[in-house]
Amino acid sequence: MHWIDPYSLPEISGRFERFLLNSRGEADGMILTDGAEVHFPPHLGKEVIAAVGAEAALRIFGVRPRQGDVFAAVAFETADGARIVDNGPPKKYDPEKGDKRDERDPKKTRKPIIVEGVVRRALHGPKGETRGALLEDGRIVRFAPHETPGLKALLERGAPLAARGESLATPLGTVIDAREIGPSATELRPVKAKTPKPDKPHGKEKHA
Repeated sequence: MHWIDPYSLPEISGRFERFLLNSRGEADGMILTDGAEVHFPPHLGKEVIAAVGAEAALRIFGVRPRQGDVFAAVAFETADGARIVDNGPPKKYDPEKGDKRDERDPKKTRKPIIVEGVVRRALHGPKGETRGALLEDGRIVRFAPHETPGLKALLERGAPLAARGESLATPLGTVIDAREIGPSATELRPVKAKTPKPDKPHGKEKHA
């Protein structure tokens, strides 16, 4: 869709409240002061962080998926006219240009943890798929797309939520990469990732 003028897409506006993190600790979204969830690709994270401050007024251009209460951003415009556009992920890793995007935080920064809290809201991926929860205390619980029974009820606003996984503290907040979740620490069950559906054949080959 990079041939489309991003500023001709549907837009929402609001003021920035906080960033959201994926399981690797990268910024991949934000919450606005009116409670709206905005998703953007992680490769835009550094640029968005540098341009957006507390209570910053924003115009955000993108699309709203059919499922999930989230707005998938393609471009941003700040009150002072700064523009940020998603032109796709960076090119393949090139050590000669000093590209460090494949670097990961040292393993020692991740700690096994069991957390308990109250759900502020469910969090989503760019297609509206459920990918985690923001707790009232500000911590973020993340997991892969799932087929866990009863998950929707676990992620309702105000519901108690517990998770077991690895915790990563960053300057933007703490994220837990969950392996098990439940309504309490004594009722945890594994998060079952979805199995990708095989591609349908376009036609049957005729055999002699």
